[in-house]
Amino acid sequence: MKKTSIRKRFILGVVFFLVIILLLSILSAFYLNRLSGKTSAILKENHYSVIFARDMSEDLTNINQEITNYFLTNKKPDSLFINNELKLFDKSLQLEKNNITETGEDKLAMGIETGFNEYHDSVEKFIRSPKPVDKAIYLQKKFENLYHQLVLLSQINENAIEVKTNDAKVSAKNASIQMTFVASLCFLIAFAFTFSFGSYFNERFFQLYSGIKEIVSSNYGHRLHFEGNDEFHEISLLFNEMAGKLSENSQKMGVTLQGGPEKDHSVNDILELKGMLVRMKSIEEQAVGLISKLENKKISKDEQSR
Repeated sequence: MKKTSIRKRFILGVVFFLVIILLLSILSAFYLNRLSGKTSAILKENHYSVIFARDMSEDLTNINQEITNYFLTNKKPDSLFINNELKLFDKSLQLEKNNITETGEDKLAMGIETGFNEYHDSVEKFIRSPKPVDKAIYLQKKFENLYHQLVLLSQINENAIEVKTNDAKVSAKNASIQMTFVASLCFLIAFAFTFSFGSYFNERFFQLYSGIKEIVSSNYGHRLHFEGNDEFHEISLLFNEMAGKLSENSQKMGVTLQGGPEKDHSVNDILELKGMLVRMKSIEEQAVGLISKLENKKISKDEQSR
């Protein structure tokens, strides 16, 4: 059976948690990018079209106001101002034609372009040779038709913005529900893994601690039984081997104190004790002789001093 080390278990545990974190990060980035794409589409596809329609409406209104002022005040129209507004209108129209996204928007843009070209030619003719009522009525009708088409263009894109905004809200809600589900599932998996991982080590450390206490209390018959094929199993084998040797030595000491070899050991002890007594007696005699010599020297010194 292949051995699974504790170090490998720790590494696998760390990798497992990193995988969960990476999974949540990827899912979060995916949903955020999708929502960002939807909001960017609303901005690019529809909001800009609303702005283009508004700008064209303002340019058209300015031109119509300039022509109306001519009939009200009999003041000659400002040709430079009108030509500038016509150029701005044409610029916004070209931008709108390059931003067609909704159904029917292309036909409406073509109709606006056709009407604008006719209106443009009529305005230039009017600037060159202003005529009273009949020309003013014609230009006013062209203005109203163009303005109505621009309102329709704006409404199409505003409705699309509303629909896409609601779709983005639904997507955001679904993403929130899915992320909550995935996060809860990952939390439960991580919790179960942590509990199992902690229980595995806590149980074995407690058994090892209890076994050491038993050995200290001279309970050499205690044994550890760790299932598996990791370092804890090896520790249990070594522990049991140590406990077995301690038990054997304890039994031998008991037999020695109670059994037959006592006599041999007692004779040897007596012989050794006799040798020690002889040596101690010899040392004692030498010490007595040394003390006698010291005393004789002391007596002779006292007599000389007298």
